[in-house]
Parts: sequence; C-alpha cells; structure tokens
Amino acid sequence: MSRIGSSPITIPAGVDINVADGHISVKGPKGTLERVIPGNITISQEGDTLTCARPNDENKTKAMHGLTRSLVNNMVIGVTEGFKKELEIVGVGYRAEAKGPNALRLNLGFSHSVDVKAPDGIVFEVPQQTQVIVTGIDKEVVGQVAANIRSIRKPEPYKGKGVRYAGERVARKAGKAGKK
Repeated sequence: MSRIGSSPITIPAGVDINVADGHISVKGPKGTLERVIPGNITISQEGDTLTCARPNDENKTKAMHGLTRSLVNNMVIGVTEGFKKELEIVGVGYRAEAKGPNALRLNLGFSHSVDVKAPDGIVFEVPQQTQVIVTGIDKEVVGQVAANIRSIRKPEPYKGKGVRYAGERVARKAGKAGKK
C-alpha cells in the first residue's frame, strides 16, 4: 500500500470540498482551486477527513494514488495558508522593482529591462531591490513562475551572479589559471 496515498487528509475549518465524477473543487478563505482527478482514483470524504483509494495494484495506479493524495493535500494547504517562493538577485547593478502587485521589472545586466507579468492568482512582493517573493494559492503555479523568473538569468558558476532561490547553493568554479 502506498504510504503517502493511504494517509488521510485532514480538512481544516472553513474549507469546503466538492468531489464529483473525476473532478475536485476546494474552496477556502484564500480562494478556490479545481482539478481533474488523475486516473481512476476515488476520493471519499468522511467528516473532516479525505481518503484516496485505488481500484487495483498496477504500477501506474500505485503511482497515481500517491500523486493524487499529494495534489489534493497541496490544494487544501493552498486555500488555507498559501505558498511562497523567495528569490535572491546577486550581481552589481542587478535589481528588481514592483510595478504594482501583478508586474515586476528586472534589471539583470541586459541592455534592456525585463518585465514579468504575473498570471492570475500570483502576487509579487519586492521587500528589497535584491529580493523577490512570489506568493499564491496554487503550488504548481507559484513554483513555475519562480522558475521562469530564475531562468531569465540563472546563477553563473564563476562569480555567482544571477537570480537564485533563497538559500540555494551555487557550485562555484575556479577561473582561468594565469601564466607563470
């Protein structure tokens, strides 16, 4: 039995869940998330707990069992607490500035500044010029937007300049050895 898939999901107060023919909707204080349930996994609600069940022991069904439980749990956490990813900008002259809550202007050493628009449900915060916080209720979208911002100027291995996740360790390389 899948250890992740078989563990129940506790539903906090203020969260409404509707499960109907392969579709789940989670509504909470921060918003609403909807998703199609992958495979033939069944989700049942008993009181304030959700359980996921699989019909057979095929490998693909086993994989979908744990995946479905994790996705639904992330939906419940998202509508109650939300998710955030922090990015750091390292480099002389590299900076970010907020253009309202839904847009971001990045100066990353190019001849032009790069404007990033936030998709629905995503908010950018810039507490410092070298720090960007991406927040939202959908874990997948928050992670993808943060990855897209990081991909504009990935940290390079010689000086470490670029956009990195907070706490990310960049493997540094030695530069060219000089003549002796």
